[in-house]
Amino acid sequence: MPELCDNCFQGVRHEGQPEGKIEKIGGVECYVATPTGDYPKDKVVLFLTDVFGIPLNNNKLLADDFARNGYRTVMPDLFQGEALPEDVFTRTDFDREAWISRHGPTSWVSVVDDTVAALQAEGVTWIATTGYCFGAPPAWHLALKGVSKVTVVSHPSRLRIPEDLEEYRDKAKAPLLINSCETDSQFPPEAQKVADEILGGGKFAPGYERTYWDGCTHGFAVRGDLSNPKVKAGKEGAFEATVKFYNKYKDL
Repeated sequence: MPELCDNCFQGVRHEGQPEGKIEKIGGVECYVATPTGDYPKDKVVLFLTDVFGIPLNNNKLLADDFARNGYRTVMPDLFQGEALPEDVFTRTDFDREAWISRHGPTSWVSVVDDTVAALQAEGVTWIATTGYCFGAPPAWHLALKGVSKVTVVSHPSRLRIPEDLEEYRDKAKAPLLINSCETDSQFPPEAQKVADEILGGGKFAPGYERTYWDGCTHGFAVRGDLSNPKVKAGKEGAFEATVKFYNKYKDL
């Protein structure tokens, strides 16, 4: 399992007042953003976060944006109360290795599965994922289980290249969108090329697309510096591509 990179722990706080609320779903604390108008009650976007989880304002604001586009959005606490505090952006005394050791690949499985089971029990039949950084393996997990209908990952972390891409091609049925960027040690241009070779050109029948954002670094879609025009374009473009992808496959 690849390690997390420096950019996984860096970023810029985005300003705004979150409009969702905290709810328990399947015993899991979740941030839930609900559309204000009429919306399909059988559809949910499952927001699988970076290491900063629910506490990071940026994550909540993004969930609200998905709700504004007509999708109830559920963000489970993948870290069971131990998401990284925002001040890790600037702290030098944080024990990154200790935190990582407590949040390995199996740490979030029951959280995700319990949330999904509770949503299905209330009548949700269409689940789309949006996984950022740390949230990519959970998105993979749900696709390989056949639970999610659509998968989106942005600057994914901790994917094994090419093994996880090949497994997705061979076992998953959910169309896949990857939002990638220029500078990303977790999913660098070489990995992006491999993804296109394995999944592109019709090789993955359910559907595969990849966006590429010049001038952006790992984390751009959620923690980028919006005063940089290229980063702002990448963040907004990745979001727009994600919503379009959901809309394209919302009848699956």
